[in-house]
Amino acid sequence: MVIGAPVMAGAARRVSPRWTLTGFLALFIIAHVVGAVTDSFAVLLISRVGAALANAGFLAVALSTVTRIVPVERHTRALAIILGGTTLALIAGVPAGALVGELLGWRSTLWLIAVLCLPALVAVLATTPTRPAEVSERGAPGTVGRELASLRTRPVQLNIVMAALINAATFCTFIYLAAIATGPAGLTERAVPALLAVFGIGAFLGVNTAGRFGDRHWRRLIFGTGPLLMTGWGLLALTVTSPLALWPLALIQGALAFALGSTLIARIIATAHDAPTMGGSFATVALNVGAVIGPVIGGLAIESIGVRGPVIVSAVLVLLAIVLWSAASASAHRTSTVTPPG
Repeated sequence: MVIGAPVMAGAARRVSPRWTLTGFLALFIIAHVVGAVTDSFAVLLISRVGAALANAGFLAVALSTVTRIVPVERHTRALAIILGGTTLALIAGVPAGALVGELLGWRSTLWLIAVLCLPALVAVLATTPTRPAEVSERGAPGTVGRELASLRTRPVQLNIVMAALINAATFCTFIYLAAIATGPAGLTERAVPALLAVFGIGAFLGVNTAGRFGDRHWRRLIFGTGPLLMTGWGLLALTVTSPLALWPLALIQGALAFALGSTLIARIIATAHDAPTMGGSFATVALNVGAVIGPVIGGLAIESIGVRGPVIVSAVLVLLAIVLWSAASASAHRTSTVTPPG
């Protein structure tokens, strides 16, 4: 996903968004069909890599396209719709796929994914702009070098790093939430799906909050949700043995994490002015870098500290993001108040 997002977006930047998204989705479907029918592990492994590349390309192009076909003042809301779907897929799709695989076999899971993608394929064909000229809200694409050069600007770098840190903090704890719930919190395994669903409801509420207020009040969202999110992870670390605290904190942390994360994703694309076709890939990379780093650090923390470890690491990662944001804001304020020599 990390490699595929910029590579696939760059390769398809001069092609019609309709056919680009259709092609990526068709490749995604084919990869799952191949994986479902093969008896070769090597072919199965290759099909998973192909599916990841197609997934990354689709999300990157979708994020960039939507900001070029809606007015600027509705960018965050439009992005929140896409991220809301991604959030629901993550929260509901992973346990549902595992359940189908357990009941009917792993091949059935791959077949089900391929079938579920067919309505999406029809929707993309019916609603996505045909020609690049139709997606002109953010301007025509320049060269690949010019678009990638936007990565050298400090606002883009700041938003990418912050989005990666917040996403890493979220997945650092979410991946091990079942271990926390059935360990010190004392919940039964049957209660875990409900707890994950509560976290998912919070995540969906957070994405929608970012969509409603992220265009005009993104600074307030970042300043407000950051410290609250860090405090919530700290409270969870202190009350990890209390099931009464675990349930409300799962809802609250899901909402705060995804409200802040969605806002930062929107800011990546908003600040990448010179990357109308590649901006979505920058956001996709930030999402997936966080999704890789978080569970790895969380696993190391469990080994060294115990099940409190991932929650503590989540709080530290959010603190790092807050420090970066505060330093950047202070620097910008000093620059804006300097009076030029007369």
